[in-house]
Amino acid sequence: LAAGEGGPQAGTMTECFDCDNCKESLYGRKYIQMDNGPYCIPCYDAHFANTCDECKELIGHDCRVRMGPRAGQGGSLGDGSPSPRCPPQELYYEDRHYHEHCFRCFRCDRSLADEPFTCQGEELLCNDCYCSEFSSKCIACEKTVMPGSRKLEYNGQTWHEHCFICSSCQQPIGSRSFIPDQKDYYCVPCYESKFAPRCTRCKK
Repeated sequence: LAAGEGGPQAGTMTECFDCDNCKESLYGRKYIQMDNGPYCIPCYDAHFANTCDECKELIGHDCRVRMGPRAGQGGSLGDGSPSPRCPPQELYYEDRHYHEHCFRCFRCDRSLADEPFTCQGEELLCNDCYCSEFSSKCIACEKTVMPGSRKLEYNGQTWHEHCFICSSCQQPIGSRSFIPDQKDYYCVPCYESKFAPRCTRCKK
C-alpha cells in the first residue's frame, strides 16, 4: 500500500527496497509509503496505527477511517444501510478511535456503527438505552417521552402533549389554562360548567 493522493494504493516492490524501520527487504511485499520512507505493514501498524479506545489494541492499516459527530453531540456514524462486503472501518469520535466491532452501546452492547447514539459522560448509549434511563415516562400512557417531543410537565409529573386531556370533555388541553382537582385536570370551560356555582336567577 502506498499512501498518496486519493488514498492508499496497493502495490508490490520489484526492486531491492528496505523498510525504513526494520530494514527488511520490501521486495514482493506490501508496504505503505510515508513522508520519511516506506514501511512494511507490521512496522506501519506498530508506529502509526491508532489504538482502539475500547479494547486498547491497535487498529490495523486495512481499516478505513469514518468520522463521527463533533464533540458534545450524539448522532450516527452511518446511514443504517448494512455493507457486509465493505472492509472493516476505524471509527473516530471525540478524539477517540475504535474498531468498528468495538463501537458498542455501554448498556446493551449493540453495535453503534450504523445506529443513532448519545454520549452520556464517558458512555456511548444507543437511543433505546438512553431513553430508558434518562427520559421521563408519560404518567398517562406510561411510555417514554422521547427527547425533542412535545410534552407537558406539572407538579413533578410528565405527559405527552396529546396525553394531557381534560377529565370531562376528554380533549387535549395543550397550552390552554387548566384547573387541577385532586387527580383530575379540567380545561377552564369544563371546570366552570361542572363545579362553579350558578346564579339562582339567571342560572349562569
